[in-house]
Amino acid sequence: MTGESGSGPESGGDPPGDGSIRAVFADMFGRIERSDVLIVATAMVAVYTLFMIFVLLRLGITTGTPNAIASAWRELTFLFAAYAMLALALNLHWGYTGLFNIGVAGFMAVGVYTMALLSTSPDAVSGQGLGLPLPIGVIGGMIAAALVGLVAAVPALRVRADYFAIVTLGLSEIIRLSLNSRTLSDWTRDRFGFATGGGSGIDLPARPTDALFDTAAGEALIDLFVVRIGGEEVTLVAASVIRRFTWALVMLGIMIGFYWLLRRIGYSPFGRVLKSIREDELVAQSLGKDTRIFKIKVFMLGCALMGLGGILWQGSQGFVSPDSFRPIVTFYVFVAVIIGGSGSNTGSVVGALFFVSLLFLAPRRIGGIVDARLDLIDAPGTFAGAADPLVSVFNAEPMLAYTIDNISALQFILLGIVLILIVQNRPDGIMGHRTETAAAVDLNRPNRGEEDE
Repeated sequence: MTGESGSGPESGGDPPGDGSIRAVFADMFGRIERSDVLIVATAMVAVYTLFMIFVLLRLGITTGTPNAIASAWRELTFLFAAYAMLALALNLHWGYTGLFNIGVAGFMAVGVYTMALLSTSPDAVSGQGLGLPLPIGVIGGMIAAALVGLVAAVPALRVRADYFAIVTLGLSEIIRLSLNSRTLSDWTRDRFGFATGGGSGIDLPARPTDALFDTAAGEALIDLFVVRIGGEEVTLVAASVIRRFTWALVMLGIMIGFYWLLRRIGYSPFGRVLKSIREDELVAQSLGKDTRIFKIKVFMLGCALMGLGGILWQGSQGFVSPDSFRPIVTFYVFVAVIIGGSGSNTGSVVGALFFVSLLFLAPRRIGGIVDARLDLIDAPGTFAGAADPLVSVFNAEPMLAYTIDNISALQFILLGIVLILIVQNRPDGIMGHRTETAAAVDLNRPNRGEEDE
């Protein structure tokens, strides 16, 4: 057998490169490409560096720059972790099992509102809960989301995939509109002692990490970012940013737990059955697998994870309303999975990172840089008012001012262009080549016996 240790040719290792910079970079990128952890870590380093550059281009180097960088990283980390968790849960449905669930926002709403009704104080200003401990509310929210998934899956999985998608979308809207009903809120308050708050929303329990900053350790952490410059006390990072960043880091850790769990599921016998259902359900049935039971189980599990993702995201804001669960949230989660590639957990994480950073947050950051660095005229009120000077006298300033002023709306155009390009050039997504198959072994791995011969 050939040896697998050592670095020289005589020890059976890979032959050394030619020592050129090109060979070094090729070897480095090859190592990154072979490791899921290195892929995600490299993407994160690149994105976080880019957002630091955005802040430097807008503010330069001032005493407020560290706080602005920390705030930008906090927002990026928070949204990245939130969308990555939901993308991983959706990948369990769509990427692993082929279940086209477009009701993600509805299952998030069930998890968040159940947690709120269980754990919010009965004396809350908006909406009333039972005041139970927060862990009970979180577990209850996950169970409620799983049970709603069961109620949806049992009848809906009898229909074809496209009809199943319509059922999940309809259920999501039924949940949102029900939570928006003041009549339902008043009835539950009178009958059970809790209320959803209707369209006014419901107050939520404080983030668990906030209690840390009421202790000596929390105060010491905040004091680390207070320095003296020229005899004057300067706060490099505000306490509010540190509080929120701490919660974002907790979410990032839970997202890693999501990834580990779904990776274990994917490589388990249960996960291989799920992927066989995705590839050919009839073959799975012919092997004696009750595919309907498998689909119900995985649908409930995915819905529970969506409920937990919603609790960690929307449930950590101190307040939530039904408008937080519009279908656009489901669309964004699908975009993240499409960019990364369905069927790959690593693809879901990378897709969420690129969607949040490059498509969701970056356009506004770039618009802020242009607005801060250029002395633009007041933006025209209409697109025609911006386009006419461009066409008639080749004056692009009104169009640029209009674009910067409407960057939040115009970024949907960028999102559409990116989706078209991905569908045309990488229909399987950025990480589509790493889609997990139903086989228990890597079918692309060369036969070691033939190599040894």
